[in-house]
Amino acid sequence: MISKKSRDGFVHKQSDKEVLSVRDAWKIYKMGESEVIAVKGINININEGEFVAIIGSSGSGKSTTLNIVGALDIPSRGEVFLKGVDITKLDESSLARIRGKEIGFVFQAFHLYPSLNVYDNIALPMRIHEFGEDEIKKRVPELISLVGLNHRENHLPSQLSGGERQRVAIARALSTKPSMILADEPTGNLDSQTSLEIMNILVNLHKQGKTIVIVTHEIDVAAFAKRVITLKDGVVLNDTRQKGISNIKLVKEIKRKGVGVNG
Repeated sequence: MISKKSRDGFVHKQSDKEVLSVRDAWKIYKMGESEVIAVKGINININEGEFVAIIGSSGSGKSTTLNIVGALDIPSRGEVFLKGVDITKLDESSLARIRGKEIGFVFQAFHLYPSLNVYDNIALPMRIHEFGEDEIKKRVPELISLVGLNHRENHLPSQLSGGERQRVAIARALSTKPSMILADEPTGNLDSQTSLEIMNILVNLHKQGKTIVIVTHEIDVAAFAKRVITLKDGVVLNDTRQKGISNIKLVKEIKRKGVGVNG
């Protein structure tokens, strides 16, 4: 195995396709004199190029798992490896770099800067992480075209529909060439037709080899993924790989177990 250490301290293993490994992770919150265990020894491995959905109802540990996978929070015990580095050992400054460069976030509420147009919203992470302007001028138009917003380049978020805002958010998430796209309820604020359009964009990105993780309570959205991890009461209830897009049998099984909250 050939390993190469980059400027940001990451060990890039050229023959190892594992992007993320969560190992025996527990998260315990103290509430006065009592404790609440949000996740209980979860183990999740995600390889390069996978399209994974993490699904669960309220109280399943889904949000806590999202925070752990996205380096937004550190487990009370256990390990989280991102591209060979145990991020539980890193300081907040290093974690911030990971969140900004190695993980591309897509949020339900879009989180676009209202005073920046489409182009500058997408370019912002690249400027923060000191990409050259020549690279920005080349990459941003490519991303705008990728998400089908060529005619909206100079528009502010307030001038866009919800679906268009989410397209900008996806392009922005891709801008720094992250190891993984992490989408939190990416269709939560969208109607059915627009949700389908957004999921098709994510499916196409997966076909291009991108690593995508979506966190959702919507089982119909999870069915677009190639792999579905079901959480319940803070543990991994099921981890199923699908043979094709929209595995109806798996969706029906999840509904039967009552894991989702929308069906």
